[in-house]
Amino acid sequence: MSLFKVLAEKPWLPQPATANFAPVPGLASNAAGHTALKFFIAVASVIFFLLTITFLSRTQYPDFQALAGEPWQPFSNTSQLWLNSAILLLASITLRWGVVASRQQNHGQISVALFAVALFSALFLFAQFSVWQQLYSLGYFVSSNPANSYFYLFTGIHGLHLLGGLLALARCIVQFAIGRDCAQLNRGLVLCRRYWDFLLLVWLFLFFLLTLSSASYRAIAVLCGF
Repeated sequence: MSLFKVLAEKPWLPQPATANFAPVPGLASNAAGHTALKFFIAVASVIFFLLTITFLSRTQYPDFQALAGEPWQPFSNTSQLWLNSAILLLASITLRWGVVASRQQNHGQISVALFAVALFSALFLFAQFSVWQQLYSLGYFVSSNPANSYFYLFTGIHGLHLLGGLLALARCIVQFAIGRDCAQLNRGLVLCRRYWDFLLLVWLFLFFLLTLSSASYRAIAVLCGF
């Protein structure tokens, strides 16, 4: 019967009206935002992965001097880097708080959470810049050692990614200040939360990578076939 029904159709004649399903407001844009974020994170991950491969290969040259391992190396004491990690972790935690507050439409908590996220993120960038200044004061310039160059490169790219995230967060804050739309703010903060979590994981990986000793680099290079 279904075959005869299809053959009997007259598509050139006006068809009966069907039910129109209105799209859910913000659903399409939210899906597009998640897709764009996933694509961006994938691209950034590939960039950091390729830089890591070149870094591990460069560690096997005789002019490479690791920044940790020996007592006189600057990262033999990693207390400042641990402090930076704690600051970035606080930024990620307060951003999660902002997501919950926006879901509950608690304007007071939203304001405090957004301020805290921006503050901790800016403090992390300032703390990273302070490490740069400390290295320069000790004579660890960009061109004096390949390990120095990679440290500035890795942390600089990571800082630029965080700065871009702050711009996206600022856009969410401005939109919320104008429209006071908690639902729209929540969608934006969910994306920011995932991005901050990604940046935290990248930073922890870089922290581990850049504070290894020369012997550790040789062992990793052997395992990777360099």
